[in-house]
Amino acid sequence: MPNSKNSLFTRFAKATAHYSGKPVTFMGAVLVIILWAVTGPIFKYSDTWQLVINTGTTIITFLMVFLIQNTQNRDTEALQLKLDEIVRSLKGARNQVLDLEDLDEKELDDIRKEYLGLAEDARDAKDEMEEEEKEKAKAKKPAARRTTKKK
Repeated sequence: MPNSKNSLFTRFAKATAHYSGKPVTFMGAVLVIILWAVTGPIFKYSDTWQLVINTGTTIITFLMVFLIQNTQNRDTEALQLKLDEIVRSLKGARNQVLDLEDLDEKELDDIRKEYLGLAEDARDAKDEMEEEEKEKAKAKKPAARRTTKKK
């Protein structure tokens, strides 16, 4: 649900991130580089000629870092909220994980270790179940052979 009341910066950042990822934008950047390279002989590859491309690319890169980071932060926050809603709505889910992004590294490592332990327990349980199924299958084979020999 788009919000037309977003700040001017938010709308600009979204539009810039959207259009900067398009093939036509890439082709435009390639065209600028080609035009710059073609003008090299005209300007005798002067320091000013080199400074134009260096300054232009530096400014664009500097600004794009902030615009893309803003868009990425917003997208990450939206994704986190959607995941929180899914966790919150699942019966039996641990709602304590809803704010993991606010924890420090040590707290996250502790929780990660807990989940690694749960994963290991689940694998062990699966291995035990598979072993039991193999044992049951082995136990059934001799019984099946005995019944066929008696007939």
